[in-house]
Amino acid sequence: MKAYTIEKKDKGYLLFTITRNERRNAIDYEVMQGLLEVIEQAKEPDIKALVITGEGTRAFCSGGDLAVFHALNTHEEAYKMLSKMSAILYSLLTLPKPTLGLINGHAVGGGCEILAACDFRVARGGVKAGFVQGKQAITTGWGGGTILTEKLSTPKAMKLLMDADLKPIEVLKEEGFIDEIYSEEPLTACENFLDKMLSIESSVLESYKKILIRKWEEAKLHERMEAEVRNCSFLWESDAHHVYVKNFLNKKE
Repeated sequence: MKAYTIEKKDKGYLLFTITRNERRNAIDYEVMQGLLEVIEQAKEPDIKALVITGEGTRAFCSGGDLAVFHALNTHEEAYKMLSKMSAILYSLLTLPKPTLGLINGHAVGGGCEILAACDFRVARGGVKAGFVQGKQAITTGWGGGTILTEKLSTPKAMKLLMDADLKPIEVLKEEGFIDEIYSEEPLTACENFLDKMLSIESSVLESYKKILIRKWEEAKLHERMEAEVRNCSFLWESDAHHVYVKNFLNKKE
C-alpha cells in the first residue's frame, strides 16, 4: 500500500495525506518522496493552497520512523537522512502558496517540525503535540527548531523545545503554535478555515507569501537550519540516543 495520497480538491487546494496509520503515520523515505511530489504539484497556477494531514484519528504524524531509521548509526549516515528531510521542509516553508497542517491526531517530534513549516495549524480538540526529541537524546533535526524560533517568541519556542513534552493542543493554542481548534469533520474544518483565502486570486496569495520568503532569505534561515541538522547528526551517533532507540524498538516487539 502506498504511504501517501495526493488529492486535488474542487475548491482549489491539494490534500496530502500520510497513509501509514499502522505506524502512526511516521515518516519514511516513501513519505519524503511524496512530500517532494506534492510541493512541486502545489506550484501549479491553478492550486491555491496545500494541506497536509494524516490517516485516521490516532496520529497526524509521529515523526521519523525509528524502525526504518534505526540503522543510521554514524553522524554521516544520520546527516544524509536529516538533510534530505530538512530540504523538504525548507521547500514546504518557502512554497509561495498558503500551507495548512490539519492535525487529526497526536503530532510527535518530527510531526511537529512539519507543522512548524506550515503557515497555519488547525487541530482536533483533545489531541496532544510536542517536540519530544530531547527525550531521545537528540534535538530537532529537520530544521524545525529553527523554524519555530521564527514563528513564536523566543521564550515560548525555547520552552516548547526544552520541555520535550507532549502538551494538550489547547495549551499550544494559547502559546500561539495552533491557530484554531475544531470539533467537526476534519475536511470541513479545513475548508472553513481556508474559505476566504481560497476566494482570493492566487497571484495575491503568492505575493503575500513572498513577503515572508524574502524575510527568511534575508535572515539566512536556510543556513541556520543546516547548522541545526549538522548538530543533530552528531547527537544522533551518541550512545544515549542509540540506547533510546534500542529500548524503543524492544518495547515495540
